[in-house]
Amino acid sequence: MVKVYSITTCPWCDKVKKYLKSRHVEFEEHNIELSDKDRDECYKISGDLIVPVTTVNGKDFVVSFDKAKLDALLGL
Repeated sequence: MVKVYSITTCPWCDKVKKYLKSRHVEFEEHNIELSDKDRDECYKISGDLIVPVTTVNGKDFVVSFDKAKLDALLGL
């Protein structure tokens, strides 16, 4: 399961989501501006509220748009 924690107006969040779509990776989007639960989860994962945070299988995560790290975690 891939999750992307994001905010509404974030160009890096958009880049991550567009990249995942281009690689046919299904993901759930969690907007931390709209949900206290999602904001708390994001903070618990990374220790900060910097977005985007992309998690893979609930344990490994990538902050921002780090294509090399995303590819490594996703096995692309």
